Amino acid sequence: MTSPLLSWPGAVAAAGADAGVAWHYGEPVAEQRALERGRAVVDQSHVGVLRVSGPDRLSWLHSITSQALDGLAPGTSTETLVLSPQGHVEHAAGVVDDGEATWLLTETAPALAAWLTSMRFMLRVEVADVTAQWAAIGEPTREEGVPGGPVVWRDPWPRVAAGGTRYGPPDEEHPGLDRAWRLVLVPRPALPDEIAARRSSGATLAGTWASEALRVAAWRPRAVREVDHRTIPHELDWLRTAVHLDKGCYRGQETVARVHNLGRPPRRLVMLHLDGYADVLPAGGATVRLLDGADVGHVTSAVRHHELGPVALAVVRRSVPADAVLAVDDEAGSVRAAQEAVVAAEGRSPDRPPARGPLTPGLRPRPLP
Repeated sequence: MTSPLLSWPGAVAAAGADAGVAWHYGEPVAEQRALERGRAVVDQSHVGVLRVSGPDRLSWLHSITSQALDGLAPGTSTETLVLSPQGHVEHAAGVVDDGEATWLLTETAPALAAWLTSMRFMLRVEVADVTAQWAAIGEPTREEGVPGGPVVWRDPWPRVAAGGTRYGPPDEEHPGLDRAWRLVLVPRPALPDEIAARRSSGATLAGTWASEALRVAAWRPRAVREVDHRTIPHELDWLRTAVHLDKGCYRGQETVARVHNLGRPPRRLVMLHLDGYADVLPAGGATVRLLDGADVGHVTSAVRHHELGPVALAVVRRSVPADAVLAVDDEAGSVRAAQEAVVAAEGRSPDRPPARGPLTPGLRPRPLP
């Protein structure tokens, strides 16, 4: 769905996952700085919107997704994941309930709507893809919605939610703590007027170059970028905000619990500081390797940050030494990259239960005398 804002002066269309909205409006660095200062607005009308209604909606969503939703208060924002039976991430959605319906903001709206519809059974729920009727506007603020106002989803990243845990730094040390972000839903026909009203109040119109640069700098995972067919949430530090470890059974929960309690994620998310002289950013999927040539992972998102320069998020093997200098290869060539750990190399959360008994297979504790 193409945004009408692409016809505005200076608009340059985004591509790939952000197709349909503007990459920038002629001044990408100024737009990024304005967004970081909290004085910009971003067209996010390519984000899908689902509306789930019916009296069983919250208990139903609670039973089939990774987050505890049965007691979600109206106006409170959270996020949840749909996992495969093997625990791999299939869908991600921001969640907010307005007291009458639950709204899911997702980048896989048609597929998620189809899956939810298939899981209704005899429950009193209705699932509707309302993306054609509603458009999202991104704003750099942490304010939740107010009763009687528009539907607002405030990004909970990176504060560890109740029932969650972390595989990266504590909240107060996390770079994402400085990033404020929310999505406001407006009727799609009103999108140009809503943006114009915000501009008249002093906000700069920014593109996805700016929002993506700040997202990557905040280590914030995005399903259509960081997720592949074998991603488990631990690898992206997504147990911070999207998974409740103490809730009842749901699809994929066994893997979540097993890795948290007994194992370690096979891969980990890192931020790469690319060679500052790189003229072209690596594409998503570009190979990440050790300097001796061994392939160890791939780039998921690459951006040019106004202060950090060219940086990228990448998923690499957990066994890669945390201090190893890496190289990124794609069609544009090869650049060196220093890594910054998003998920700690040891692959354990600070609240992992202590081991019970001997760890050597086949050994049993001796009986007490």
